[in-house]
Amino acid sequence: MINPKLEKLKNDWLIDATIEDIQKKLHNNEISSQDLVLMYFDRIAAVDQSGPRINSIIEVNPDALHIAAALDFERKTKGSRGPLHGIPVVIKDNIDTGDNMHTSAGSLALAESYAKEDAFLVKQLREAGAIIIGKTNLTEWANFMAEEMPTGYSSRGGQVLNPYGADFMVGGSSAGSAAAIAANLAVVSVGTETSGSILSPASQNSLVGIKPTVGLISRSGVIPISHTQDTAGPIARTVTDAALLLQALQGVDEKDSITAANELSETKYTDHLLENGLKGKRIGIARSTYFDYLDESKLEIMNAAVGKLAELGAEVIDAVEIPSTDADWDINVLLYEFKSGINAYLKTIDPSVGIRTLSDIIRFNNETGEPALKYGQKVMEESEETNGLLDPAYLKSLEKDQYLSKENGIDAVMKEHGLDAIVFPNNFGAMIPAKAGYPSITVPAGFTSEGEPVGITFTGGAYSEPALIEIAYGYEQGTKHRKPPQA
Repeated sequence: MINPKLEKLKNDWLIDATIEDIQKKLHNNEISSQDLVLMYFDRIAAVDQSGPRINSIIEVNPDALHIAAALDFERKTKGSRGPLHGIPVVIKDNIDTGDNMHTSAGSLALAESYAKEDAFLVKQLREAGAIIIGKTNLTEWANFMAEEMPTGYSSRGGQVLNPYGADFMVGGSSAGSAAAIAANLAVVSVGTETSGSILSPASQNSLVGIKPTVGLISRSGVIPISHTQDTAGPIARTVTDAALLLQALQGVDEKDSITAANELSETKYTDHLLENGLKGKRIGIARSTYFDYLDESKLEIMNAAVGKLAELGAEVIDAVEIPSTDADWDINVLLYEFKSGINAYLKTIDPSVGIRTLSDIIRFNNETGEPALKYGQKVMEESEETNGLLDPAYLKSLEKDQYLSKENGIDAVMKEHGLDAIVFPNNFGAMIPAKAGYPSITVPAGFTSEGEPVGITFTGGAYSEPALIEIAYGYEQGTKHRKPPQA
């Protein structure tokens, strides 16, 4: 940077600065939000778009400095709105912003699409005083396009790399939202998940990711896959920052009816940041099947994590069995709901884009050829062949998913053992709670000898976020495994 003061701050302080750290400097007039935006833009230039070229940011907000200036003036004349006032945030490129940034889901088909208005969660962020400084790259169409597409790849944005090592999987589909925070290109980020898309990249980038209960955060204005399973959620470097972002994101939205069922609307998540949050918690270890995915190095890390849970006061039940683990699962619900949801979403974008249906996307990709179809579009084609939400095949799969994931899944094992949470390694247990719409939190658990991050994921029943935050915070504070990448 040209400004020596900002260069020193960027190098000596900004790395791993938390929301609280930043707010202290803002309050004391040691920095401004404009300074923060410039420092993060400098990091994006040096680390994301050159140097190691992590490629996590698909677009920067041309209005970010002006927004920061307005928020600096507001802080000076009226005071702070709260913890997110003047805090730079990045969001996934499948979330609508009614500004000068595109919303494309990483696709060439929507590369020139501007949303007409903010998604509800974006309105929440702006009201909290956050500065959306850019949008993040992702696995194209939130990884619902092709079977062989690598995590973090999109035809519009290219390949996102893991800041801890280009050879490590970056995780998907919220790859850019995680890589950007691991590389310190913003303070916190928003990802989305249908099944593992927050938990996977957060684990792979040594971050905290919260996949909330479906209904805690509105999905209106988010490019959909499944109205049964979709949710947005925070990705951050600490449990505290994730909890603060979760607080700002949630809210009742008349355009997303499930948000009216939120049992936690009056909950203050920071009240659950308890250092002894693990004490007395009953935690089951889902070893069968899930730990089998781990190589020797990662298994050693997870076994150490399980031991640490007990050391920090938890009652560990090792192991527990989810009754439906080996059920005959399918993705029918996603295939049917994607076609229905994407067709509805595309009706909201400007007709000049020329994409109004899933069939239009498939046609566009076929006509564009290699730039859009590097990995094909088999999943989209399968979704296009479905026959609507009255199809018996869809209705039967929906009922099966609900029963096997809830009553004969998470609910059954938690009731049997009186559990507060279930432990999975990384995101390997994401599918069943995702189908149930239940929450999970992943926290750094360590690194392999090669330096690859490993996460521990805690899953609970519907609206169990307060208990999960207590558990996650207790584990984080008792271990402090996270360390920044060298990039």
